[in-house]
Amino acid sequence: MLQTLRNAWKIPDLRRRILFTLMMLVVFRFGAHIPVPYLSAEAMQAFLGNGTDLFSLFDVFTGGAFSNATVMAMGVSPYINASIIVQLLTVAIPSLERLAKEGLEGRKKINKITRYLGIALAFVQGAGLYVTLYNMGSAITNPSVLTFFVIVLTFTAGTAFIIWLGELITEKGLGNGVSMIIFAGIVSRIPTAAYALYNMKLGSGITAGGLVFVAAVVIVAIAAITFVVFFSDAERRIPVQYAKRVVGRKMYGGQSTNIPIKVAAGGVMPIIFASSIMAFPATIVRLLSGGNMPTSGLGYYILGCLSAGFASEWWTSLVYAILYALLILFFTYFYSSIQFNPIELANNMKKSGGYIPGIRPGKPTSDYIGKISSRLNLIGAFFLAVIAIMPVIVGAVFKINALQIGGTSLLIMEGVALETVRQIESQMTMRHYRGFLE
Repeated sequence: MLQTLRNAWKIPDLRRRILFTLMMLVVFRFGAHIPVPYLSAEAMQAFLGNGTDLFSLFDVFTGGAFSNATVMAMGVSPYINASIIVQLLTVAIPSLERLAKEGLEGRKKINKITRYLGIALAFVQGAGLYVTLYNMGSAITNPSVLTFFVIVLTFTAGTAFIIWLGELITEKGLGNGVSMIIFAGIVSRIPTAAYALYNMKLGSGITAGGLVFVAAVVIVAIAAITFVVFFSDAERRIPVQYAKRVVGRKMYGGQSTNIPIKVAAGGVMPIIFASSIMAFPATIVRLLSGGNMPTSGLGYYILGCLSAGFASEWWTSLVYAILYALLILFFTYFYSSIQFNPIELANNMKKSGGYIPGIRPGKPTSDYIGKISSRLNLIGAFFLAVIAIMPVIVGAVFKINALQIGGTSLLIMEGVALETVRQIESQMTMRHYRGFLE
């Protein structure tokens, strides 16, 4: 990766793109420190509590902008929600499905719909957050109708500005603008998390137990990164043979190729869906109770089984891990069924004269591909569950906040880093070919 970046820096155009991307990320981090009028940062930090609901995920993805009550507090979460909604509606609504198949122009229209829906969701989300903070009593310094519109519109404008920054990075930078912004927010939290761990175990003095703890965290982090990189690139290649056919005086076909099916085809999306649902009950309780959470009784244990690190009992963390893994398994198959259609793939192969050696074209081919995809989804779901549950186990054993080193954050950082390197390599290859042709 370092060699790729070093070679890219020598090309003037790529160097400008790298510098432009870094400059936009600096602008994003600068905006993450501009406070929102009439809003108390201390009350926002108290509102987050022990980090068991969706708002804690917002804070991680925005690099602390949410807990600091800044303009970028909502981050890109409304835009991500809008993307998921539009993606699901594309399967259900024929007009959106036709737009998705129209190529570049169709994707532009879908992106425009997603952008406007993301801004609308940001306003709704900001309004809901204002009502919750208003019920707390001390978060808003001067409650009024004017204050409502100032705070909500500031949140909405911050999200719109982040979406615009992401599109600029996609167009003039290294690409994947929204993912790069999330990556920058997560990375900015690493020094804070590392300092908190240092104060927890080594702040009062260097001890053998503290050194063992730090060494264990480093080993687990290295093992997790290696595990993620290995499985993110893992794929099953199904061989495909194309029959020879004569058209006029020319012969076509006869070549061999393969269909690559990734083990972790869904990427981080199943974990995002599962973590959102698991955090939903605690979020609802906090919204309805004005920020107060139960400290005992049945509600305390129920939320302990549905929220990482909420309850101190070990068995609640075990129940949470099991439910979390089952949800990841479900959403892995669900997301794969939306993204991958074995019947359509088999029909396209049949039309172009392709077949899998030893498998008859048509339904047997689709059944064969579907069986392989199902097995890979099981392996991918197990991989995602291990990555997601590992921080929960570490947090339960060492009594630290699992969200600071969450599996979702790890997958996002790794995925964005690998994709950025691939895009840089593809742009370098394109420029080499261009020079050769000229």
